[in-house]
Amino acid sequence: MFRSQLEWLNPGWLVLIASILLAGIGAYCVSVASWRDPSGASAYAARHLTFAFLGVGVALVAMIPHYRRIAMFAWPVGILCLILLGVLLVPFVPTSIVQPRNGARRWIDLGITDFQPSELAKVAYVLVTAGYLRFRNNYRTLLGLIPPGLIALVPMALIVVEPDLGTALLFIPALLAMLIAAGAKMRHLIATCMLGAVAAGVILVACLVFAERDQYPLLKRHQVKRIQDVVARYKGDESQADEASFQGMKATTLVGAGGVFGQSDSKSRAMIRASRLPEAHNDMIFAVLVNRFGLVGAWGTVGLYTLWIGSALWVAGRCKDPFGRLVVVGLVATTATAAVIHMGENLGVFPITGITLPFVSYGGTSLLTTFLMVGLICNVGLRRPEYLWRKSFEFGEDENIDPRTRWR
Repeated sequence: MFRSQLEWLNPGWLVLIASILLAGIGAYCVSVASWRDPSGASAYAARHLTFAFLGVGVALVAMIPHYRRIAMFAWPVGILCLILLGVLLVPFVPTSIVQPRNGARRWIDLGITDFQPSELAKVAYVLVTAGYLRFRNNYRTLLGLIPPGLIALVPMALIVVEPDLGTALLFIPALLAMLIAAGAKMRHLIATCMLGAVAAGVILVACLVFAERDQYPLLKRHQVKRIQDVVARYKGDESQADEASFQGMKATTLVGAGGVFGQSDSKSRAMIRASRLPEAHNDMIFAVLVNRFGLVGAWGTVGLYTLWIGSALWVAGRCKDPFGRLVVVGLVATTATAAVIHMGENLGVFPITGITLPFVSYGGTSLLTTFLMVGLICNVGLRRPEYLWRKSFEFGEDENIDPRTRWR
């Protein structure tokens, strides 16, 4: 049932190559960013490379089974992720298992390393949603958009409570991208997005109004402060440079100091150490990269992400199977959105949410998960499109045909 010839020459390998190059750049930047413990900088870089090496292994393993076999485990893995996300929020779980950090409960201590369930939840969500859309066409109605929206809402709500607003936001672009790829009607999506934008605007205004009274019923205090920080900086207000704006302003200062070609290794390390940039090795790694390699390095990194995204979309375009195509599109949207938001935060365009830069930022679970995404994309690219299959998600006069037979 799942047999197909392997097509070894395919664009999926370009995705893997770009990922390895980005991870290599990340290892060096993590070393440069380790200002809190300069003597242990090489150790941080070594751990990053170790996880990258393990990540490549995870990617290779993920290529072995046919991706339609993996679809069988989408719901069980998704439910497991929801259980783990729920465990994080249970207050009486011992701190030896769930250790809060800076007020956030995001990690499960596995002894040798920490595990962040929200990272795996992103992949599980894409698989579950792709499986749901595969055999249906009810999402081509306005009310039919509710079920896939609810599938996204459950993990998003649990992740927001951690709190981790940045990761939760990544589910929305993934959902929209998969709905577009599946043939949802644009007028329905536009109407839904406009309604969501209005709701988000109302929530934002309410948060700012309550913040003036020192009340924070919807978002956490630090989340509201970060939004206020961006607004103030757009107005040229630097009165909070030593408080709420400290991290953002230090990042943009380091970016500007990079110039066109960047600083030397020793000077860049000294500047980052003197700036005392918080979370330089993960949340602010792009600022470190630009400071070291300048505008040329920034555009080079953007080029690698462009290669990654373009090659992955090429894989999706070649795939006639709806499940495979949706999985690739969802993973591309998740990764691309994370990269754009991270860079925007470091440039002072977006509020700081703590989103890491895929493959570059330090983090074990993040690296393993992103390489798992690469493995799934390569898995789809390796499977030659089967003969006598129609193109995915064509709709016309036969729109009422049973979706289970549409793709055969």
